[in-house]
Amino acid sequence: MTTVRIALANIPYPANPSDSVERVVDAVARAGAERAAIVCFPEAYVPGYRRASVATPPPDAGFLERAWERVAAAAAKASVAVVLGTERVAAEGLMITALVIDRDGKRLGFQDKVQLDPSEDGLYVPARSTDRHVFQTGPLKFGVAICHEGWRYPETVRWPARDGAHLVFHPHYHWAEPGDFNPTSFADPRNTFHEKAALCRAAENTCWFATVNYASDGSPTTSAVVRPDGTVLKWHPYGEEGLLVADIELEAATGVLAGRWRDR
Repeated sequence: MTTVRIALANIPYPANPSDSVERVVDAVARAGAERAAIVCFPEAYVPGYRRASVATPPPDAGFLERAWERVAAAAAKASVAVVLGTERVAAEGLMITALVIDRDGKRLGFQDKVQLDPSEDGLYVPARSTDRHVFQTGPLKFGVAICHEGWRYPETVRWPARDGAHLVFHPHYHWAEPGDFNPTSFADPRNTFHEKAALCRAAENTCWFATVNYASDGSPTTSAVVRPDGTVLKWHPYGEEGLLVADIELEAATGVLAGRWRDR
C-alpha cells in the first residue's frame, strides 16, 4: 500500500489579513514537523472569508501576491505541499479559490469556486463549471471542492474522482449561528446534513474526502478525514485549534463508483 500523510489546518479566523499569513506560515512549519506531505487550509483563509455582516478590507491583488510568495517559500522550507484557501482578483471579479503549491514551492495552479452560496452573491463571482482540475504531488492525486459546492453539488467531487483523484479536499467555513446544534461527535444524527454529506461524497465516489473548517467556537462542523467507504478515519475536536494529521492509503481510493457515472 502507498501511504501518504495529510494535514488539515483547523485554525482560528485571523485578526486581519497579515495575521492570516502568519498563521498559515506557522501551520505549514508544523505540518512539516509532523512529516505531512500536504496541508490544506480552510476556505478563503488568506485574507479571511468575507461576510456581508463583517467589515473587511477591500480586495488587494498586491497583498495576495506577496502572501502567496511567502506561503510558497514556507512550503519549500518545510517540504510540504499546500492547498491554500484564498481569494483572487480576476477580470470577472473577486473569486474564492484554492491555490495549490507543491512541496518545492512551485505553484501548481488554482481551483476556483464554481458554486456559490446565495449569501456570497455580491461579494464574490463564480467560476465556470468547466474550470475543474486534478493536481498531483508525489504519488497523491487530488481535487478541491470548496464549501457550499462540496456539501450540495456531488458532481464537484465526482469530477476529480473520475479523473483519477485519490482524495478531494474540502475547505470550508461554517460559523456558529443562533440555535445551532453543538455536536460532540462527528456526523451526529441530530445535527444538520453537512457532515453526513461528507460521508456521502466519499462513499458515492470511492475516494478519500478531507473537509477542513476554521477553529470556530460553536460551529456545527469540524475538520475530518473520511475513508472511501464512507466511514470516518479521524475528526478534530469542535472549535479547537490544531492540525489534524492522518495517514491515507491511496489504493483504497478505487474511484469505481465515480467511474460508473454517466453524463447521459
